[in-house]
Amino acid sequence: MIGLGASIASLVDYLGPSPSFCAEGGCATVRASAWSHPLGIPMPVLGIAFYAAALVLAFVAAPRARKVLAAGGAAWAVWLIGLQAFSIGAWCKLCLVADPAAILHAACVLAGAELVHVRRRAIAVVPALGAVVGVLALWTHTPAAPALPPGTPAFVQRAQAPGTLTIVEVVDFECPFCREMQRRLASAIERAHVPVRIVRKMMPLPRHPHALPAALAWCCADAQGKGEAMAEALFTAPPDALTAEGCEQLAGKVGCDLERYRRDLPLMHARVAGDIIEARSAGDKALPTLYVGGERIVGATKTVDELAAMLAR
Repeated sequence: MIGLGASIASLVDYLGPSPSFCAEGGCATVRASAWSHPLGIPMPVLGIAFYAAALVLAFVAAPRARKVLAAGGAAWAVWLIGLQAFSIGAWCKLCLVADPAAILHAACVLAGAELVHVRRRAIAVVPALGAVVGVLALWTHTPAAPALPPGTPAFVQRAQAPGTLTIVEVVDFECPFCREMQRRLASAIERAHVPVRIVRKMMPLPRHPHALPAALAWCCADAQGKGEAMAEALFTAPPDALTAEGCEQLAGKVGCDLERYRRDLPLMHARVAGDIIEARSAGDKALPTLYVGGERIVGATKTVDELAAMLAR
């Protein structure tokens, strides 16, 4: 029930316009990572399905199914913990409840935990689950991110984290205006002296032949925790070098595991397509488009001084 409660709380954060349980930077980073929606499914949905099945099997005489499910869930949990530690480089509080709960559940089941034979005890599941979610709400509570203006796109709201200025950048790495804006933004961040976090959304334009390979390459690097280094490499490389082969070479230079890079590359088409849909649904058509907090900037129109003043404000 603890694992199920954590998964439900996490799904609320995934689907809501802003996080209700875990608004810390690590939670936001995990939610924004390439691993948060395997096959387009929010990760907490998989957790809810697993724990609901485990709960049902606690009352059903199916020992083999219980053990297979428990062992598989524990293996998956260990992999997810390793993913946060070595790939994403950030920790989500709710994940640190749900994943160890799966491991402890497997230890109990494989050690011979008996069935719950009295069906009436199932009635206690609902209030117990409510208590778990309530405790998690108190434990994970963090100051909310600053309120954004009405009409701010949902993907911009989801990216916000308290205590840090979040810039959401809709980008095409081959676009000359995106490249110029990136140069100015980097200078403005140095001048502003405020903690800044950049979240990128891919929108490769069809008229730029190397934009899609670059977007896919960045997604692969981001999945390995190398997003910032890869973005800098892509922005500074000559545009005609952003071929599939050239992007792979850049990935190697920034320290990516190239075997994993090649394995992930076909999977990142779905992530890029999702970014494009979200950006277009928000009315983002011209590039570059930046969201500084909730303020939208379209085109490379701001000077370094104007951007630095905006960041400081």
